[in-house]
Amino acid sequence: MSVQLGNLEEIVLLLVLVMQEEEAYGVSVAEQYEKSTGKSISIPAIHTVLKRLEAKKLVNSSLGAATSVRGGKKKRLYSITPGGYEVLKQIQEQRENLWSQAPNLNLQ
Repeated sequence: MSVQLGNLEEIVLLLVLVMQEEEAYGVSVAEQYEKSTGKSISIPAIHTVLKRLEAKKLVNSSLGAATSVRGGKKKRLYSITPGGYEVLKQIQEQRENLWSQAPNLNLQ
């Protein structure tokens, strides 16, 4: 599967993978992004990326149960697809291959 991902798309897709055992939805992905990168990101930006990933068939979404905390509104939950996982594995292999070819420079 040959899909081009931007840096933010790659990070968000990887976060959905990391969060596979918990609920991955806009707010939780944004919180995990900040926790993992030390950078903040807006909820609308996360939603935009998640929608793009879904259009590329790299994630699936479904509506969760309504909660009183959200005033009866349902969360849109995201999970990685087999194709999304494959794209991440390819990116990982490409990077590992490049790092294995890089000279060991002592630049510190």
